[in-house]
Amino acid sequence: MTTILDPTDERVPVRRSLTARPESVTGVVGLLNISKPRGDILIGQLEARLRERLPAVEFRNYAKPTFTKPAPLDLRQRIAEECGFVIEALAD
Repeated sequence: MTTILDPTDERVPVRRSLTARPESVTGVVGLLNISKPRGDILIGQLEARLRERLPAVEFRNYAKPTFTKPAPLDLRQRIAEECGFVIEALAD
């Protein structure tokens, strides 16, 4: 069993389980920049490496307006509709 810790509030731990992993990555992968400094550089480097390994996959880039708040609902819905996978990256 894997334990997932949620840093937002540990007074009442929430039980969570991992989602089943697909056997391969296909379709569209979303790359979400949370808008921290240098996040765009990290996402760019990650995308370049993933394109080498997954040439048949389409990559789409998204960005949060600010890292201090959750992604707006419309952005989350758009990503969910357009992508089968999402990588969220931050950097400082």
